[in-house]
Amino acid sequence: MTGTAAKIDELQLARVASHLAHPGRIFVAGAGRSGLVLRMAAMRLMHLGLTVHVAGDTTTPAIASGDLLLVASGSGTTSGVVKAAETAARAGARIAAFTTNPDSPLAGLADSVVVIPAAQKTDHGSAVTRQYSGSLFEQALFLATETIFQTLWDNDAQPAEELWLRHANLE
Repeated sequence: MTGTAAKIDELQLARVASHLAHPGRIFVAGAGRSGLVLRMAAMRLMHLGLTVHVAGDTTTPAIASGDLLLVASGSGTTSGVVKAAETAARAGARIAAFTTNPDSPLAGLADSVVVIPAAQKTDHGSAVTRQYSGSLFEQALFLATETIFQTLWDNDAQPAEELWLRHANLE
């Protein structure tokens, strides 16, 4: 895990942070465990006072020009995630993608790409990791999104108490 995290390009993370620092609305989309990680990222961005929506939720509005779609797919080929990126592109929204595959359809649609050097979920027995399926990608995705959150928070300088006021109170 440490080796994978250390290999993530800091400039790629900085570009995504830059997109998030100047957003319209932010939308997140991912399938399975990658989608769960992006839901956690959405929560952190909401703590900063940003307007964040999770694709597929019943109250999520239409994405539009000026918005940002944050997407993740280890393979970069997950059909629902690629379709979300295609919809965002047609709407004129910016796209920031996390993937292991810089040559994937998802990466090709993105304005910014963070390449996570982890095995894809079908790489069983790979020299990259002994972990099952896409675990290393999902773990590194979590660390990458937390790093971006921390960068935004450091630049924003809101006190933790202000972020806490936005934390869910209907738990």
